[in-house]
Amino acid sequence: MKQLNQAKEGRQEQEFGQERGKESAEEKRQPLPAGKLDTELLRRIVFRHIHHKRPEVLVRPGVGEDCATLDFGGYECVMSTDPITAAISDIGRLAVHITCNDIASNGVEPLGIMLAVMLPVGTTAEEIESIMEQAAEVSESLGVEIIGGHTEITPAVNRPVIVSTAIGRTPAGGSQKAENMREGDVILMTKQAGLEGSGIIASDFAEELSGVLTPEELAEAQGYLKKVSVVKEGVAAGRAGTAGMHDITEGGVLGAVWELSEIAGTGVELWESAIPVSGVTKKICAHFGINYLRLISSGCMMIIVHPQQEAAVVEAITGAGVAISRIGRVTGAGEPRLLLDAQGGSRQIEPPDSDELYKVIK
Repeated sequence: MKQLNQAKEGRQEQEFGQERGKESAEEKRQPLPAGKLDTELLRRIVFRHIHHKRPEVLVRPGVGEDCATLDFGGYECVMSTDPITAAISDIGRLAVHITCNDIASNGVEPLGIMLAVMLPVGTTAEEIESIMEQAAEVSESLGVEIIGGHTEITPAVNRPVIVSTAIGRTPAGGSQKAENMREGDVILMTKQAGLEGSGIIASDFAEELSGVLTPEELAEAQGYLKKVSVVKEGVAAGRAGTAGMHDITEGGVLGAVWELSEIAGTGVELWESAIPVSGVTKKICAHFGINYLRLISSGCMMIIVHPQQEAAVVEAITGAGVAISRIGRVTGAGEPRLLLDAQGGSRQIEPPDSDELYKVIK
């Protein structure tokens, strides 16, 4: 595995070097769209500036890598950090879920979390208490301790922002890595596409959606925010053994499969008609003119398995009470990354761009 990581880092450094100087000074001054940076920008202006390396670091920053992994002797320490910027009503809950999900995508149980909470001027003590009540409730349900953080009121933000950092531990060699993907592997997915995005939109735009959804459908969509954890299925799949996992966050299903295949250097075939999605999510996306396959989907885990692992992983996850679907297969190195429709047509899966959620929350 160490040799694989070194080879991957060598390829990345070569790519970063080739990209240097390609963008003009004028291009660098252009405003960027909302959402996380696209992969080419990450390579050109972020990763290529990171040079110093420590021998204890087993997994370093890279496209599609949500976690760092550190050598702690007989254990591996897995860490991840993420912000919550687009949600308001459930920000405390989501802040805990988002990074715990990253740890679980390595097949590891999260044990601690730190929260940096930045709030706009005018925030009340009641609002802060509500955020912390949410975070404490979710942490307790996941068995995760809030071990530190920072809270401040600042004019630097005009809406609440929380940055959470989670940590997990596993015996050495125990974390799941997408470099293990290979041609012929099966692509599985838990729950339904667009889960978190639908929940955020339904919560923050309830009045507008009241003319589109029935009261029961609106309540269903808002309830999706209670289903955004993948810790249960991530730990279960990790015990059964996988060829790599990725929680489906910004960029949605298509973004997640592209990032996994980018890590492993493979192609993929994704079957559009096999991707589970609720009728309520379809209605929300149709109303706002957005694509549920590119919508943030925290609560859904993408799992890659060798064919001989599939039965054990499916049994472990269904046994944990989580729905799982087969949605595609891994193809060879250099093969295209394709989305196949029910009519036999196909289209190229592009690198993840700004999430569809930002077309609604502007």
